[in-house]
Amino acid sequence: MAKQKIDGVIEAVHYSPDGQVAWVRAYERRGSAFSDVVLISRDELVKRLKGGQKFVAGTRKIFLAGTFETSHPLKLAQQNGKEYLTIHDDQPERDHLDGVPVV
Repeated sequence: MAKQKIDGVIEAVHYSPDGQVAWVRAYERRGSAFSDVVLISRDELVKRLKGGQKFVAGTRKIFLAGTFETSHPLKLAQQNGKEYLTIHDDQPERDHLDGVPVV
């Protein structure tokens, strides 16, 4: 089975007081390599997901540069006319990236 191409790996999340993702700390794919850590706002992340980019939750393996231990793909779910960021298949009531460290 071929490896799925991902556009970014989210390693940490920061939530605003209302429970929405404020920003994420991630690594972006740049050609065949990954960037240094970048901060991506919620609006930018939603825009990228709508544009077809694929982000996953994960962590960088120490001393192995662009090698990551990945888990779940990030999804954009809609419920009651609102959009939520999640990594689960259930219908969320708020943004929830379970297992991603909070900063």
